[in-house]
This record gives sequence, structure tokens and C-alpha cells, in this order.
Amino acid sequence: MHVEIEHRPGNSAAKVSLDPMETLISEGGSMIATSGDMNIETTTRQRGSGGFFAAAKRLLAGESFFLNHFTAGGNGGEVYLATTLPGDMIHTQMEGQNLIVQSGSFVACAPSVEIDLGWQGFKALFSGESVFWLKVSGQGDLILSSFGAIYPVEVDGEHIVDTGHIVAFDETLDFKITKAGKSWIGSFLGGEGLVCKFHGHGTVWCQSHNPSSFGWALGPNLRPR
Repeated sequence: MHVEIEHRPGNSAAKVSLDPMETLISEGGSMIATSGDMNIETTTRQRGSGGFFAAAKRLLAGESFFLNHFTAGGNGGEVYLATTLPGDMIHTQMEGQNLIVQSGSFVACAPSVEIDLGWQGFKALFSGESVFWLKVSGQGDLILSSFGAIYPVEVDGEHIVDTGHIVAFDETLDFKITKAGKSWIGSFLGGEGLVCKFHGHGTVWCQSHNPSSFGWALGPNLRPR
């Protein structure tokens, strides 16, 4: 499997080249185009795991109920993938570590990568974001997306990130939800509200735009149907 991220960072698309009979698993609705002899199977689960219950758990995390399995023919093939919101993508190799992925950021992975539901506890409930995030583990290729540009932050000790700007982070990091400023009133009047304070050693991938803030800005300008 070979992955190229094209048209970065504002309108990224992933070009995935598959060897003969190799399979890629993607989020439902993410395909732009594919080779003519590509076999496409749509299921509610990864092969060999889960089922309806696994699909229901993905819905809680803000992902699609269905997964697409692309299997190349005898000559190999290509799949082009994109996401709903304009922004960037990253391709990373999972090597046995665990990643916590925010709602809507999963795009695709190799079959050897496991996708499960991660419960972040009631501390995430008050952040305005989903309390159910995806837990990604195993080995193989993984593609994630962001709203706007994406960039890694190496945490060695402590780092604070706005909850709406988190794409993913290493499970080795602990975090707590707290106010952005010294007082609750100042935090909300300043437009920041709640943030994640990370502790430990690991990487946080951040996105330059906040989907919730974008929705609030856009909503008043939308005409009712």
C-alpha cells in the first residue's frame, strides 16, 4: 500500500495505491474515485470483528455506520479519498501504539488496524465535544483528516489545546478539561471556554479550524428551507 496526500493543506485528497488483492478500509462516503476493477464491499464492521454493535459504537463517536472495503484486482489499483470539510490529511504508520481520534477525523486504514470506541469519561462531557472518541490500535497504514491545516505538537510535560482543535493524540497522554483563563467568566467572555490540558509524553495532532465555531458563525446566515 502506498499513500500520497495531494492538494495540501486546504483541499487535501488521499491517493491510495494498492497491490494486487490488497484491501483498504475507509469511512463510508469518503471515496472520490477508484480503478475500474476494484472490488467494493460495504459492511457495518471490519472483517473478523464486531458487527452491528461495532457500527453502532462508531455512530456514537460521530463516524459513519458503514465501512467500505476496497480490494484491488490482479493488477492492483488506486482509490482516491476525501472528507466532507475542507482541510488537510495525514498518513501515518501504526506500530502497535494506541491513538485516540476525535469525532469525524478517521478516513481510512489497513485491515490490520483496529478501530474501537474510546470512552473519555465525564470530564469530556463539559468540553462541548463528543465524549465518545475512536481508539485506534494495531499495525499498518492510517489516514486521518482535519478541518483546515493539521500539525503535530510534541508534549513533554504539559500542553493546553482548545477542545475543538484536537484531531488525535497518543494514549500515553493524560488530560483534563479545564477553563482557558484564570476565571470561568473571563474564559467564556474571551471566546475560549474550555480547553484540554495534556500531561505526559506524546503527540497531539491539532487542526487550525474549529468545526463547532464554524457552525455557529455560519448558522445565522443560512436561510430556512
